Amino acid sequence: MTSIVAREYWVKKGEASLYVYRKFAEGTPKGAAPVLFLIHGSSLSAIPSYDLKIPGEDDYSVMDYFVRLGFDVWTMDHDGYGRSSRTSSNGDIAAAIDDLDVAMPLVEKESGRAKATVFGQSGGAVRAAAYAEQRPERVERLVLDGFVWTGKGSPTLEKRRERLDEWRASNTRKFDRAFFETIFNRDHPAFGDPRVASFWADYETALGDSFPTGTYLDMSANLPKADPTKIQCPVLVIRGEFDGIATDDDLIEFFRLLPNKDKHFSLMAGQAHVGPQAINRHRFLHVMKAFLTLPQRRDALAPSA
Repeated sequence: MTSIVAREYWVKKGEASLYVYRKFAEGTPKGAAPVLFLIHGSSLSAIPSYDLKIPGEDDYSVMDYFVRLGFDVWTMDHDGYGRSSRTSSNGDIAAAIDDLDVAMPLVEKESGRAKATVFGQSGGAVRAAAYAEQRPERVERLVLDGFVWTGKGSPTLEKRRERLDEWRASNTRKFDRAFFETIFNRDHPAFGDPRVASFWADYETALGDSFPTGTYLDMSANLPKADPTKIQCPVLVIRGEFDGIATDDDLIEFFRLLPNKDKHFSLMAGQAHVGPQAINRHRFLHVMKAFLTLPQRRDALAPSA
């Protein structure tokens, strides 16, 4: 059985201290394991997003799952989230690029790998797509879950736009325990485990009572934040059938414009907005695993590494 090592790091972005977290298999030689970097969403910090522990369950940790598959798995709390500093930044997509720019040199130093597969969920997917476009030298593959491109026709964003004045007036937005129930139930109550919201709320409320407004503002008023024609790496787009953050048409058009033909679109039944922590997470992880472990091509036309 794989013995998993967890390590914590801190990186500086100006005066801010940003929390970086890593899990890997004990005894792995430096440079031997491919890197998977997980980017959290607008209203969820890194640890409960990707290393969630629920008594009696052993498959809620996305990090553990992919370490057992041979990956060196990383995540971080963006400015204003989790254990990272709470600064005056509103934590928008541009700020997230800055956060990743100070984290990735640490990832390269510790892992021995200059490039990573980057995964983002919800607002984290928007961050991930923007990062892949702007820093192609750092991203070898991209996985987007709960992603939105233009926002056209999105019922979730239409509702959020009713509060645009609020998002513009303050760099932070308050949350309470009840807020976390809405994340997992807003699109369809059948696919969320109520224990997840409870454990998640325990973690987040112990660290603070607000999140930055930047990604809410960007997703409600400033889309698109990524140009698919400029994303060069292989891409997997995962869409839950009940996810109200975007429409099928919005994501299919984004997918159509991606230039790398090694691209995959998975429209998943039995999923809503939050895939990795949902009831059917085993199916979600299976789809992601298939993309991340896809064998190399053998034909004469295959691009050189």
